[in-house]
Amino acid sequence: MHSTKDPQRRGLLLAAGDSIEAAGERFRQAAQQGRLHALDDAEFAVPGISPGEAVRWAYENGMVNTLDGRAVYEQLMAAPADDRCPLCGQGVVRTLDHFLPKRMFPALCVDPLNLVPACADCNHVKGEVFPSQAETTLLHPYLDRIDQDSWLEASVAEGDPVRLDFFVSPPPSWERVLIERTRHHFALFQLAEVFAVQANRTVSGIRRLLAKMLEAGGVDAVRAYLSEEAATRLAHRLNGWEGVTYRTLARNDAFCSGAFDPAQAAVQRSGSVADVLPGGPGS
Repeated sequence: MHSTKDPQRRGLLLAAGDSIEAAGERFRQAAQQGRLHALDDAEFAVPGISPGEAVRWAYENGMVNTLDGRAVYEQLMAAPADDRCPLCGQGVVRTLDHFLPKRMFPALCVDPLNLVPACADCNHVKGEVFPSQAETTLLHPYLDRIDQDSWLEASVAEGDPVRLDFFVSPPPSWERVLIERTRHHFALFQLAEVFAVQANRTVSGIRRLLAKMLEAGGVDAVRAYLSEEAATRLAHRLNGWEGVTYRTLARNDAFCSGAFDPAQAAVQRSGSVADVLPGGPGS
């Protein structure tokens, strides 16, 4: 927060240095204890500087619009692998989001732990809401590293076309609060819908390939292909929608037997080819 060129502003920011450092330490301790929701925003003011001025001087002018500050900004933006938004796992990183709202917690407005790269959609959805309880505290990408466990699942919903429904399926070892936080995070960012859109597009894109595999090698060939694609993707991202999609499809007997093809699915549902042929009972 020392990059401003105005001597008076610089003096105020320097004088507030100890207070800002203490605020950062309180932030880290609360995060480790799972008590971010219990923080008092009055303890995160910058002495002698209004919240709006602190944010404008330190973040907007000091970090975003200066050469040295911008280098740090760009470094934080480049942190996620493959430019994936760590809040949704799908969008492209376009912004830096303040995990705790910068207007409420101005002393943390340039704290790296409070700056999370995000896609524009997630930044908009998250807004500046502060959690009222532990269960509604969003997952922090730097602190809540839950992807060592498999927690994302999906099911195949019958219909034309076939679609996938995604949901949180936590392992037995997780504590209740972590389960509730994950479900809250999942619901707030509408990840079931986000992932389903992408998964259903994937199904549409491979339908012709699967039809050829089914004709040439039968159900086993289709299942083997889907299983291999699942293993490849899950090795890269254990809870990525891509891997979960292929795994779910590989486990579904109806899909592997041809439910990906609307005509074939109709045959399966009716139990008779005659039901779907022109002039048959279904015509």
